[in-house]
Amino acid sequence: MFKKVLVANRGEIATRIIRALKELEIKSVAIYSVEDRDSLFVKKADEAYMVGTGPLDGYLNIQHIVDLALKVGAEAIHPGYGFLSENPAFAETCEKRGIKFIGPPSNVIRLLGDKIEARKLARKVGIPVVPGTDEPVKNVNEALSFAKEFGYPVMIKAAAGGGGRGLRVVSNDEELREQFENAQNEARKFFKDDRIFLEKYIENPHHIEFQILADRYGNVIHLLERDCSIQRRHQKVIEIAPSLILTPQIREEMGEKAKELARAVGYENAGTVEFLVDKDLNYYFIEMNTRIQVEHPVTEMVTGIDLVKQQILIADGVPLTIKQEEVDFRGYAIEIRINGEDPKNNFAPSSGVVTRYYSPGGIGVRIDGTIYRGFKVSPYYDSMLSKLIVCAPTWGEAVSRARRALSEYMISGIKTNIPFALNIVKHPDFRAGRFDTSFIDSHPELMDYTEYKDPADIVAAISVAIAAYEGI
Repeated sequence: MFKKVLVANRGEIATRIIRALKELEIKSVAIYSVEDRDSLFVKKADEAYMVGTGPLDGYLNIQHIVDLALKVGAEAIHPGYGFLSENPAFAETCEKRGIKFIGPPSNVIRLLGDKIEARKLARKVGIPVVPGTDEPVKNVNEALSFAKEFGYPVMIKAAAGGGGRGLRVVSNDEELREQFENAQNEARKFFKDDRIFLEKYIENPHHIEFQILADRYGNVIHLLERDCSIQRRHQKVIEIAPSLILTPQIREEMGEKAKELARAVGYENAGTVEFLVDKDLNYYFIEMNTRIQVEHPVTEMVTGIDLVKQQILIADGVPLTIKQEEVDFRGYAIEIRINGEDPKNNFAPSSGVVTRYYSPGGIGVRIDGTIYRGFKVSPYYDSMLSKLIVCAPTWGEAVSRARRALSEYMISGIKTNIPFALNIVKHPDFRAGRFDTSFIDSHPELMDYTEYKDPADIVAAISVAIAAYEGI
């Protein structure tokens, strides 16, 4: 078993990994930028080292991270999600320098990280794909020809990366001409790769993903599915497990296809095969993520399997002991991403000092977070503050629990999406399971809420105003 592991990430996922390492009795090493020096994950790690003053100096510096791991005697590096987690150069550097990368091999990351090549692989193993271009689109004229053949709407997608970057949905020639270059520029900025391809846009689908675990001995299982359809600007807001729409037959078929894809590339460790499912339950492969997902807790809550521990054990060479027939659902789980943002201002990020923090609790409630009263939310990183996960025996009970937990959750000092999320789980369509990827856009009434006003903040504002008046 590993004796020491370096966590090459920050925030709630760094805390999550450190907790798993503690339970496995493995020493944890945290890295942090100067902005994160007071974060909980830094305090919880056995060792912590500052690696820079920003993401480029710290969390994205491959050589510095690997050098540090070797210097402190870490045998492995867990990349978490985001940052370098799907960077094949990072995994390759670890391989060359004798550090175990807790994830798939670098050649697998490189192959699956190219969405065009991943589409070809999926088609090769018999998985349906969304109709699209088989090669990068060189110019807007090629894009217009595709749109003419397949009809609008179409989706412009970056060949590399994810998270909604380099992605545009267009409905006519004018929009395609306008957005083609914008998508290229965004892909070049975020992924240093401006290759673009096009897909026919599947209107109002469900976004369904299957969790995979695979060891180095050829054992592959899936841990059933998650529905990640509640999205804004192609970024997930709420995820659930299991899906409310899949039949047992379709579930089994999609799970087996996901395993076939993993076997075809010699996959190792945790991964996620993502699909779009239309109203007729036709499913289409879209991509495979080669890392732990933000939404992994809902799978843990309904299966009882600790995914992060499994990642560490697989990387250490321990064979999978879980059999496919042993994997089953235990009720329903819902994850809500709690973000520092202002939904009423186009979801603009909100940063500042957290002046008051009360998290919910009780049976079936889990918080994966890293903030506290007095914590300074930085404007330099992702806006997610924590994840609220609830579980219950039935879907109706899970929704009621999510509503109760959100109503207890209080964060002051910055704006958050808590009241917006509360409106979602209170909505009768959500409770009835009537939602797809268009849910937020088609329900503008979700923005109709009154923000909580902390009396302490009001008193502070009055005090400032009085002081300013007396100084006149």
